[in-house]
Amino acid sequence: MTSAASPHLTGGLNTLVIRGRVDADRAELAPRGELVHGCADILARTLSDLPPTVTRVDLDMGDVHFMDTAGLQFLDVLGDHARQRSLTVTLTNWNGQPRRILELAGLDPTDPLAGPDTTGPDGTDPARPTGHDPAPGPVPPTAPASSAVAMERAERLHILQEEVEQLRQAIVSRPVIDQARGILMATHGCTSDEAWHILRETSQLSNTKLREVAAAVTAGAEADGPAPPPELRTALQRALARRRPQPG
Repeated sequence: MTSAASPHLTGGLNTLVIRGRVDADRAELAPRGELVHGCADILARTLSDLPPTVTRVDLDMGDVHFMDTAGLQFLDVLGDHARQRSLTVTLTNWNGQPRRILELAGLDPTDPLAGPDTTGPDGTDPARPTGHDPAPGPVPPTAPASSAVAMERAERLHILQEEVEQLRQAIVSRPVIDQARGILMATHGCTSDEAWHILRETSQLSNTKLREVAAAVTAGAEADGPAPPPELRTALQRALARRRPQPG
């Protein structure tokens, strides 16, 4: 049993393939690839193909290596299906960037269908009544140590905020970069990896951000689209020349 995405502009390759098997009343699914646009539809088709005898669905997410906001739609489809069919569902083995996205979205990677994690930074639940908490007493003599802990937490928060911004930029940039790779593959007959290296090298040669290079390539491929700036066009031509096989 396999469900896959249809070919698209990023090179005709499937962004997500879901393989699985059914054993009595249990289905084991193994998504592989990326949770991007269209992933929720692929999951919906996979779930609809399961026999009605299935009462438990286990997903191993270990082979999912990238996730953007479409991954949250993937979770919504799974959660809705589980509620409608009264299924037991597990998602295990999240790692890398997808796991980080779940954490940033406030979801528990061990049970992302449970909803946002309301636990605060100090390990307590802000929604929990505090009427029975001990009354605050005088500041203990270990206040300097507490200040050091607060400073460490502030530093960790700053690092996390920077990481969040980097991930946001990556999510925003991903579609236009993939589209530019597809254009280079279709225009110059290169592979997906070669297209990536061409974009990256063009970025380095022209001292231009990778997303801006991808946007210029994408815009230039449209009918009556603007040509890339001269310095970027020169860098792109140099990058393409380096990737072309030399005549023997």
